[in-house]
Amino acid sequence: MAVISRGFHGRARDKGHELPPGQYETTGFPVLSAGPTPAVSLDDWEFTVRTETGVRYRWNWQELMALPSETPTVDIHCVTKWSKFGTRWQGVSLDVLLENVESGAEYALVRSYGDYTTNIPVEDLLDGKAWIVHRYDDEELPAEHGGPARLLVPHLYFWKSAKWVRGIQLLDEEERGFWESVGYHDYGDPWREQRYQGD
Repeated sequence: MAVISRGFHGRARDKGHELPPGQYETTGFPVLSAGPTPAVSLDDWEFTVRTETGVRYRWNWQELMALPSETPTVDIHCVTKWSKFGTRWQGVSLDVLLENVESGAEYALVRSYGDYTTNIPVEDLLDGKAWIVHRYDDEELPAEHGGPARLLVPHLYFWKSAKWVRGIQLLDEEERGFWESVGYHDYGDPWREQRYQGD
């Protein structure tokens, strides 16, 4: 079984601050959630990766903080049609977390505290396209925005950037997450307006 390859180079898209189709710019940061905000203490927080063969990798908060971090500045786009330009984050790249994970899986199911899930192709988590972020705008990430840590996958609609992230399950076959199972698009590319199944 091969280590997850970092050789994939996805669609480069240098759009600057262009709005995807159907979006409008906001200077605020709307708070939208599928349920109540879970209270997760840093002492209890952990992030796990479970491979398709059942092998489990685990990081507690102190271990996550000890990993090299990055400070991406990215535009984000919500399926509810708002976009926010130049958001500033700090966190650990999924390239770092998956570097030594042995897996041939093509799919990932992201799990959150509070039982939220979303599905993402593994290739969309690699090559500098995704992070586990714990700071926003030079402050600790507020709970209402997914703190203590959330997934950040800015090239997809923001529901894919799961709040209160606690782990990733690597899968041989795609399994739909919470919103996808009720009709949202499996992939969610804002530039192709993939909001709902069939888009």
